Amino acid sequence: MPAIAFTLNGKRQSVDVPPQMPLLWVLRDTLGLTGTKFGCGQQLCGACTVHVNGVATRSCGAPISTIAGKTVTTIEGLSPDITHPVQRAWIDSDVPQCGYCQSGQIMSAAALLTKKANPTDADIDQAMRGNLCRCGTYSALREAIHKAARYASAKTEAGGGE
Repeated sequence: MPAIAFTLNGKRQSVDVPPQMPLLWVLRDTLGLTGTKFGCGQQLCGACTVHVNGVATRSCGAPISTIAGKTVTTIEGLSPDITHPVQRAWIDSDVPQCGYCQSGQIMSAAALLTKKANPTDADIDQAMRGNLCRCGTYSALREAIHKAARYASAKTEAGGGE
């Protein structure tokens, strides 16, 4: 079985695991990146969301063989110092309650903002509908995404880019 190579959080990575092993377990068990959470194991709750080539992807249902040659970003790779606009907005808005679903929520929100710089409530609801929060922080999530959009806009206007 040949090693599977991909880019993880900006660095080339190679793993020697069974090709059908879900990306989630490669990240957590093989590579020790535990920020991506196991929720349901059926791609329904969003706790395991990462970006694959910039697209929000449920890692529990993505066999590692489908990741070969692609770019994966996890919550650990979103920013080196928690300065991504979504992470800042989450903290400033005090979104997390238990926090378990939050890495998946943040990754879905970040993917949304790369597609829509100024999303409406309907855009947010549509993009986040597959991310479940048992604590019910949905209104705080929406508020934080709007705040993150303002942060990103201010950063771009100030010449900081993204």
